[in-house]
Amino acid sequence: MDSVDRLSAALGIPVETLGRIAGTVAVIALWLVLGRLSRRLVARTVDDSAARFQMSRVSGYVLGAVAIVAVARLWIQGISGIATYFGLLSAGIAIALQDPLTNIAGWLFILLRRPFRVGDRIQVGTQIGDVVDIRPLRFVMLEVGNWVHADQGTGRILHVPNGFVFKNTIANYDEAFGYIWNELELTVTFESDWRTAKQTLEAILVRQSRTIDDEVKARVDQAAHTLHIKFPKLTPAVWTTVVENGVRLTMRYLCKSRLRRSSASEIWEEVLDAFSKLESVGFAYPTTRRFDNISEGKAEARAVPPAHVSPAATRD
Repeated sequence: MDSVDRLSAALGIPVETLGRIAGTVAVIALWLVLGRLSRRLVARTVDDSAARFQMSRVSGYVLGAVAIVAVARLWIQGISGIATYFGLLSAGIAIALQDPLTNIAGWLFILLRRPFRVGDRIQVGTQIGDVVDIRPLRFVMLEVGNWVHADQGTGRILHVPNGFVFKNTIANYDEAFGYIWNELELTVTFESDWRTAKQTLEAILVRQSRTIDDEVKARVDQAAHTLHIKFPKLTPAVWTTVVENGVRLTMRYLCKSRLRRSSASEIWEEVLDAFSKLESVGFAYPTTRRFDNISEGKAEARAVPPAHVSPAATRD
């Protein structure tokens, strides 16, 4: 005790305050050591990189919270003192730090309700990206889309405040069953054999989706335990629509969200190769043509020229 008293006198700090400072240093040192040990333990016991990252992050938050409470207990004596301190502190924080508090509430919502996890592809408002980190005040996404087409990455990092989850709709590409529906449209001319074209497209889609059918069904069955998900038809389909310049055929099929562009490219290449061999099918594109109803129209639907005008004169 004599050495402590001498140190207190030399520094001009009361013995009680000096003890609190020493206790604070000890708590911080213990927090750092335990944090490093917990990260090493997680790294050795957890193989999945996403789970390892999340567990390391959560353990760090827990140890940090315990350290803050321990330090506060050292400096604030008595239950009434703690209650008074936190009452005054919370009143000031609620006014001055409204946005950060909203972000912390959003962080708790993300951790507890799990609208998305690290590794998911999501859309928040107008922003699309892959979640790479979730922090107390914001989550971080690797941007997708923007000036890059077909859901490809831009290379930019988006820092989104956690409070955005309360103000914007969140679209999760991976939460349901890991696949999304994609559609590709093409138009053939009215003169084309559209039934042959449709059968050709259906055969191409069946070949493309043959390898994922079992996996999709298993994931849908698994998701049905937590979400009311029902798909009457998971197989690809081709839908027929008449538009002003021809017959539009819409290909609809399932693909992983990160393979949307590559799957579309493979399908288009097969379509181009197949249609090049079909003499009765031609792509429709914007053109201008002259149609003589009297000579080209159907026999029962042709316009009748006036009696004093010959058909040849009408065509001229």
